[in-house]
Amino acid sequence: MRQEVGRRTWAIPEGYIPAESTSADPALASHETACILNASDRDANVSITLFFEDRDPVGPYRIAVPAKRTRHVRFNDLKDPEPIPRGTAYSSIIQSDVPVVVQHSRLDSRKAELALLSTLAFPAE
Repeated sequence: MRQEVGRRTWAIPEGYIPAESTSADPALASHETACILNASDRDANVSITLFFEDRDPVGPYRIAVPAKRTRHVRFNDLKDPEPIPRGTAYSSIIQSDVPVVVQHSRLDSRKAELALLSTLAFPAE
């Protein structure tokens, strides 16, 4: 029997997309990313809900991750139900109908000396 890899609920308590970047190149734009690994035999239907300090939550943003695949989701590119505000702190809950693994990263390119942060999200189950 094959053991499932991952969890169905993940939390990223620290989110922030810097409002500025030193480059117009999209690869070097300040951004947040969730890398989602789906090692299962079934496609994953993933939802992301954002929480803010001073307003109601926003979401769900819906993402599909095919079976036995990975998907890198740039929070900067999420538009529906609304774009994520730049320069605003937020947290996120990522839920999936099959177990997945989530890693969070941020590229902060406000200065020429780029900063990259990466960490495994918190598995809530």
